Amino acid sequence: MIQQPHDKFAKQLLEELLAPLGEVKINKEVTDAARFVDVLFSPSPQSQAPNLGLLGRIALLNTTLLEPFSNQPSRTEVRNCFLKLFTVIADSQRKAKREQTSILEESLARLWIISPSASKALLADLEVKLDLENWPNGVYFFQKCFRAALIAVDQLPVTQETLWLRILGRGETQRQAVAQLLTLPEGNQLRQNTLKLITNWRIVVVQQQENLTEDEQELIMNLSQAYQQWEETTIQQGIQQERRQVVENLLRFRFGSVDEELTGVVDSLLQLPPDDFARVLLELPTLSREDLLARFNSHQ
Repeated sequence: MIQQPHDKFAKQLLEELLAPLGEVKINKEVTDAARFVDVLFSPSPQSQAPNLGLLGRIALLNTTLLEPFSNQPSRTEVRNCFLKLFTVIADSQRKAKREQTSILEESLARLWIISPSASKALLADLEVKLDLENWPNGVYFFQKCFRAALIAVDQLPVTQETLWLRILGRGETQRQAVAQLLTLPEGNQLRQNTLKLITNWRIVVVQQQENLTEDEQELIMNLSQAYQQWEETTIQQGIQQERRQVVENLLRFRFGSVDEELTGVVDSLLQLPPDDFARVLLELPTLSREDLLARFNSHQ
């Protein structure tokens, strides 16, 4: 299957975010003319997603079809999404019948169409409505029996709650979401995983620079800030790793091994300013173990 860059990135991001919560199937083939659901998610029992905000709330309702678009979907594309939903629902009902069980209406799959924007004309044609008492602005629901909603990403409030969906937007919406992503603590696992995904995707696309589409160029620009920060962090980590190896090699040569006490010395040395670090490094061959530990202890 030929995948557009935004579609591939969106599927990979949704898979990365949802995988800890349950079963994620990418390009899930469903019967009836071999249709493929972009992301079909089935939550695991007792799963919780406190860090995914609105996306986590959506995913944990029940079996979920997520259909992200790089541009506003056409009416035909919306109808095709419903064909996938109805096929998934029909499959689950047939399975329940074979097993001689019943399936509640509220347990049936739901469709969530994720669009970077939605024009007034499209919203009017679809006859979708907001439910501001229960859901944020930008989430439009079809009639109840259709079990579907359209998310206009650019209309979502700019909050932590909507961050992971706004990353799938375009233009300023996506740039703002990426900037917010970078403000998360560096130890945040979702932040790290998303930055790694962005970096890997960007490297692959940049290798095809001569044939970049407008969508690819825009996405590269929107994700460039995240890539630059990842690159700077990686370089800094590489420098620290090299420094650690140099110090450990010198200590191993001087004292035969690097035990727990000397490992503490290494950690302390790596925290020194560059000039102090270089000076101590030059002195290492002449320092006794006692002198080295005494100097280390003086920095505690």
